[in-house]
Formats: sequence, structure tokens, C-alpha cells
Amino acid sequence: MRLPYRAPLDWEALLQFLAPRAIPGVESVAEGVYCRSLRLGDVHGHAEVRHDSSASQLLARVRIAGDVPLIDVAERLRSSFDLGADPHAITAELGRDPRLARRLAGTSGLRVPGCFDGFELAVRVVLGQQVSVAAATKLAGRLVETYGKPLRVPDAAVGWLFPPPQGLVDADAAALRIPEARAGAIRALARASVRGDVQLAPCANPDAERAALRALPGIGPWTAEMIVMRALGEPDAFPAGDLGIRRALGRGDGPVSAERAEMLAECWRPWRAYAALLLWSAPN
Repeated sequence: MRLPYRAPLDWEALLQFLAPRAIPGVESVAEGVYCRSLRLGDVHGHAEVRHDSSASQLLARVRIAGDVPLIDVAERLRSSFDLGADPHAITAELGRDPRLARRLAGTSGLRVPGCFDGFELAVRVVLGQQVSVAAATKLAGRLVETYGKPLRVPDAAVGWLFPPPQGLVDADAAALRIPEARAGAIRALARASVRGDVQLAPCANPDAERAALRALPGIGPWTAEMIVMRALGEPDAFPAGDLGIRRALGRGDGPVSAERAEMLAECWRPWRAYAALLLWSAPN
């Protein structure tokens, strides 16, 4: 598949964000290539994605064991790398704020990493509550080993399928070695996904899904906002309570409050998700 985009695109920045968060067995980032297993209903497979900067496109090699509309695979991959974004419009708006202008000077083709599967991303975010990125990645790998299944079409980089919602409705805290409250949040998220109470896809309404997520036990503002940002591709999502964002806005004087971060971010609408990425990744 050839997946075009509006140039520029900072592929290296995308991979730098995704690499430490790659779910062991499900995702892999190596030598400029992103690999992952694929689940679309009963159809399984895997994809390898690399950058063709000369043609302003990503090249995806997809292998699937069954019939599935390829447009569905293509759109999920496009969402994974935010290929529908207009980097010039986003940069022009955010560059008006001196606090972000310095950070933008070191970037080219800013994108917010999305996801191939919204439920998988949501569970990964829940596992990341109050722990480091490395710890959350380890927990995600343990979850896949416990509840996932071997890939029917294995390759050297990825060999496991992330469990579907039905597979986590009885997720056990002891088996995953996580707090019961966090396991309860995963179970609630799985049940809500099975019932259709949450719709974790780019076509969903961000406000409705934000409210539906917040209604689940164990899912607070930070978790809901991170899910809406990356699973729904909401460009104005902003996890104001995130410690990294609050520290960046404190400019070396300690983290600002979540309320202060929310107030400072008002002028970045409707591109607050991109501002968040800048605050996480770029130097002052």
C-alpha cells in the first residue's frame, strides 16, 4: 500500500515516540520500520511500514490470512500516523505563541501518533496510569502473554495478537500483577466495548466518548483525554493533568497545576493535541 500525506512528515519523531511504547510481541520499531500484528474481526495478519520521503508517502507491506476490505486496513494505518494532518496550518497557529515557537523551530512535519486499534490503545493507556513508559510497556507485554494469542502468520518481529475486548472482561489483577483498581478499569473498558457503550474509532464523537470513558470506574480525566487524543485522533484533546506537560509549562520552576495548564492551553485551540506533543518531546 502507498499511503500519501501532506509534506513534511517527521517520521523519525513518530518512531521515537512509538518505540518505547511498542507492545512486546504486537509491535516493533527497528531500523526505520514500524511492524505490528493486525486483527480485523476474525482476520489476522501483520504489517510493515516504512517512509518514502521522496514521494511523500508511507509504504506498507501487509500480509493477512483472510478476506478484508483493504481500504479498512489503509485507513487504520493512516490514522496510526496522523496522515490526514495539515502540518503547515498547525504550525502556523501554534507558532503564534512564543512558548511553542521555540519548540516548533526544531521540528518539521509534526504528527500526533494514533493507533491501529482503539481498544488496544485504551488498555495501553490504562496500564500507563501512574507508572513510567517503560513499566507500562512491560505490563502490556505481560497482558499479551497472558490473554493474547499467537499470530497465525508469524514473522521475526511480531508474533502475538492483542486480545479483543471479549478476552479481557475477566482480566485478573493477580495474573497481570497490577492493582485491582487498574484491572477493574480494564474489565469495565472491555465490557463497555463489547456492549458498544464506547466507540474507540476516529469516526466517533470526541465529546460523547470522553463522557462515556469518564463514566467508567478507574478512568479519570488524564486517561480519557489520552484515549480521545490517540484512539479518536481528536486534534484538540489535551491531558492537562499530565506531569510532563505541567513540568514543561513550569519552565524549570516546578510543574504548574492542571488548572493552570488548561488555562494556558486555551490559545492553542483547536490544535492542543499537537501542543501537548511539542511539550513532551521538544526542548525548551
